[in-house]
Amino acid sequence: MTDKPFLYVVVCAAGVAADVSKLITAAQERDREVGVIATPTAMNGFFDAAAVETQTGRPIRSAWRRPGDPRPFPAPDAVVVAPATFNTVNKWAAGIADTLAVGTLCEAAGLGVPIAVLPCVADALAAHPAYRDAVARLRGMGVRFADPYPGEGEGDGGRREFGWERALDLLGDG
Repeated sequence: MTDKPFLYVVVCAAGVAADVSKLITAAQERDREVGVIATPTAMNGFFDAAAVETQTGRPIRSAWRRPGDPRPFPAPDAVVVAPATFNTVNKWAAGIADTLAVGTLCEAAGLGVPIAVLPCVADALAAHPAYRDAVARLRGMGVRFADPYPGEGEGDGGRREFGWERALDLLGDG
């Protein structure tokens, strides 16, 4: 057991998820324990699951536990959703808890746990009325959002930095 604050990191299926270790490192450097919950699609090669488990010292959660199974993580002191996809944001705002990741977000919001979101949503999807409504609904629930990261390349073929630490800043872990 630890006395350090416990952070849930919810990882969705976006290309930048490959660098989620940067967020975990930043959280650990700010004296937080970390547990990762991933969407089922994110578990299909969007990040190095074995490396993340080694880094956190905990299994990644992606499926519901069976009744009677022990809770593998303590209750969260805060939650970060990074990268957050169009699909996850919309399902969360609508209360569609069909995965452990979205169910965890729905529950954490209902409990008043601080939540920060780093969206990775293309500009065209960010302009969709359902997404705009979802963000407004979640903000109304106290969820803290960074500006969307479109995931598209720069003119030179590279990509701008995702800004993983921004999530911790949104939580007040400055």
